[in-house]
Amino acid sequence: MIKNSKIVITGSTSGIGFEMMKMLAEPELGNTILTCSRTAEEKLSDYASNVIAFNADTGSKEGIDAIFAKAEELFDKIDIFIANSGFPYYEKFDYVNYEKIDKIFKVNVYGPIYTYQKYLAHLNGREGKMAITASAMGTMAMPGYTLYTATKFALNGFQEALYLEIPKNIKLTTIYPVATNTNFFNVGNSVFALKPFPVQEPTTVAKAAIKGIDKGKQKVSPCKLFDISKVLTFVCPPAKKFYWWEETLKFKMFLKESQKSNPKQSKKVY
Repeated sequence: MIKNSKIVITGSTSGIGFEMMKMLAEPELGNTILTCSRTAEEKLSDYASNVIAFNADTGSKEGIDAIFAKAEELFDKIDIFIANSGFPYYEKFDYVNYEKIDKIFKVNVYGPIYTYQKYLAHLNGREGKMAITASAMGTMAMPGYTLYTATKFALNGFQEALYLEIPKNIKLTTIYPVATNTNFFNVGNSVFALKPFPVQEPTTVAKAAIKGIDKGKQKVSPCKLFDISKVLTFVCPPAKKFYWWEETLKFKMFLKESQKSNPKQSKKVY
């Protein structure tokens, strides 16, 4: 378990990030945590004496700069930086909206990549650990998550290329959770969306992520079933088609229910 460390976590007011923060904040571990999100101060200011809440937008250069400025004000060195911020759209990708594309890529892709640059400069040759929350969708596309999948494929490519040149003083861990049993995939939708199969509890993912970070693993895949399915679909391509068919049925149900609940709205889902 990670102990006596100065840690920064982004996207930690809910879901996997919150569970990681809770586990790492246990008093007996001796960690001090700077927890960051747009609403961290409202939600976590009174959480614990070793948790400092800080409001910041991880989808902007200014927000990430502010996080590092705050961390350097509190800590001599950031031992571990966990870049966990991210969000999805669940929708039919049949519209024209540059701003939506820009927003999700800023949070899900530019944020973690720029954070790595800042962390590298912060360490200045000292040893440190960084973790990035990617997604199982970064290795297998899913219907309804076109933009989200694109951002996670980008992160997967980033870490793969980075490992060809990363300096020895940084241990980078990329986390690949499947869908978690939270409201993450339903944010912004008036109609409940069935989560992609399989589904894990956020505590399970958080435990696996922390263990992987502690050991300096390059990749953490908390769901063994998904690992098995990747092998199965590789050796038996029709299995992937069947899986996609099932997930596409869920997506079509969602679109149908969305149109029922918004009969005056365009058939397009935004």
